[in-house]
Amino acid sequence: MEQLQHIKHVFFDLDHTLWDFETNSQTTLHEMFDKFELPELINVSFEKFLKKYKQINDLLWVDYRENKVTKNELRVQRFYKTLLAFDYSSPLLAEQMADYYVNHSPYKTALFPGAVEVLEYLNKKYDLHIISNGFREVQHIKLKNSKIVGFFKEIVLSEDVGVNKPNPEIFHYLLKKVKAEPSESVMIGDNIEADIKGAAAVGIPQILFNPKEIRHNFKPTFEITHLSELKSLL
Repeated sequence: MEQLQHIKHVFFDLDHTLWDFETNSQTTLHEMFDKFELPELINVSFEKFLKKYKQINDLLWVDYRENKVTKNELRVQRFYKTLLAFDYSSPLLAEQMADYYVNHSPYKTALFPGAVEVLEYLNKKYDLHIISNGFREVQHIKLKNSKIVGFFKEIVLSEDVGVNKPNPEIFHYLLKKVKAEPSESVMIGDNIEADIKGAAAVGIPQILFNPKEIRHNFKPTFEITHLSELKSLL
């Protein structure tokens, strides 16, 4: 692949790219749903609760990337607003749920199929790094417990830089930290706005990981549906 022939550094997003956020999050939410006896409190099935939570959480993450809400507002409001959607208002319960979620979800270890194999393959050829908007206190736990932390030379989190992807500053920060040129690097991630457009804006080639084949209007350098496809690109 001509566009990737000079690559020395591979930048990975973590959640939804290597660490299976959806599976790990859903497992934690189900445990929490039972622990706090939500079927009795809000009289709703887990499936309906999960659907509403995902809608609210996704919107709040967009706001967080755009600095419209703080980390703590995101952490608590996603649960408070979900409860409120089912006519139950309790700031205290929302805070307790937020604490439970943050304290338990990062210890889940589901990775996307082929993640370890492709990291082992790439690690022999390139320097691998993490660049993530995830919260500092949980991202390191996820990497350690899923036993992939050893693959990465640098782990750059938006909280450490002070800006979120897609802000160019976080990409420039990592490039400077690893002494790399944009053309020597490639960004692999699932999020069009944060990962792909963010990297493209600073001249970094991109590989969109799109396992659900979600339609979009942006043309990344490459697009894959399974992590194993990286072996034929890099």
